[in-house]
Amino acid sequence: MPTYEYHCNACEKDFEAFHSMTADPVKDCPECDVTGKVERKISAGAGIIFKGSGFYETDYKTKSGTPESSSSAKTESKPSGHSCGSGCGCA
Repeated sequence: MPTYEYHCNACEKDFEAFHSMTADPVKDCPECDVTGKVERKISAGAGIIFKGSGFYETDYKTKSGTPESSSSAKTESKPSGHSCGSGCGCA
């Protein structure tokens, strides 16, 4: 659930409220208890924080430096449980 920032026009205080995106905006100021003078502010939000190992810029690149599309990346599937000898040429 996101945290929303609000501003009360009656007491000029800023406060935050933690509620779901589908919930109605806050209308009552928790500081001065005035109803109808609260406005939700537009904020930048929180940034994404990557912790741990494995987040490198080279993880999702090909050797040429551009990502491969799924239509151009064709992989050859080999049958599993193949029982031919080494001389058949299919392995």
